[in-house]
Amino acid sequence: MHRVTALVRPVQSTFELGCAAEVFGTERDGVPNYYEFGVCTETPGLVPTTAGYSLNVAHGLAALSSADTVIIPGWTPVDAPLSDHVRRALLRAHGRGARIVTICQGVFALARTGLLDGRAATTHWARAERLQAEFPRIHVRPDVLYVDHGDVATSAGAGAGIDLCLHLVRRDHGAAHAALLARHMVMPPHREGGQTQYAPTPPPSDMLDGLLDWVEGRLGSPLAVRDMAAHLNVSPRTLARRFDDQLGTSPGAWLLARRVVAARTLLEDTDLPVDAIATRVGLASAVNLRRRFRAQVGTTPGAYRRAFRVS
Repeated sequence: MHRVTALVRPVQSTFELGCAAEVFGTERDGVPNYYEFGVCTETPGLVPTTAGYSLNVAHGLAALSSADTVIIPGWTPVDAPLSDHVRRALLRAHGRGARIVTICQGVFALARTGLLDGRAATTHWARAERLQAEFPRIHVRPDVLYVDHGDVATSAGAGAGIDLCLHLVRRDHGAAHAALLARHMVMPPHREGGQTQYAPTPPPSDMLDGLLDWVEGRLGSPLAVRDMAAHLNVSPRTLARRFDDQLGTSPGAWLLARRVVAARTLLEDTDLPVDAIATRVGLASAVNLRRRFRAQVGTTPGAYRRAFRVS
């Protein structure tokens, strides 16, 4: 039996802990049980939660010494220090072969052990910039659902924690078992770790003399970089320099990104077929939209619509 132990702390997020418990700690009729799930904390006793009630946790850090998988389900607040006792317990567990898994902000605790130095990791998109600033030796990937190195794994927001946990089940016991468990949970059977987090896209900040708003109103037209430059009466080279200075990207890359953002909105808010959406956002054809959409978002327009269609 594979032992999965969640390390909790005050104030513990109930949803992140629930993600781990739902996948590894819930017995279901007709689903073989391969895991033994438990919870521990640095100081056993009552652990307050974000939901307003407390958990009575009986086990201390010694529980990590027999865990095959250690899960850190969130870490609130993210600047909460990692005590020497917890750090040593995590390093000992890792050293003897346990895999360390984090959900959402739990990555901040793992980062403080040094086990992520020189490696890729992810967290909720809203915390990615802070993670990178605080731990510059980590390659933070804010645009993926999870990153699995085998011995350590990190996930994005809480929902992506379920994706990561199901991915680990798939790795441990195969795709068929993971799919069976996902069906009982009424979850998609598999979402690749490289799929985008679907972070909300902020409206463009027009620092280019009204150009960005002008382009936004003409996305369905066959606009090119030369048309954008002509609108400002500058050369394409000058336009490229201004984009790089003010937006950190090229005019062509920005224009393509805005077309894909517009397509996302239409997929969420309308029943338009994919070819019609492609025309409306200036990508000409459904084939081109699918190719550009997958490259930018990490999934297909159809899969995106099924996941995010607003009723």
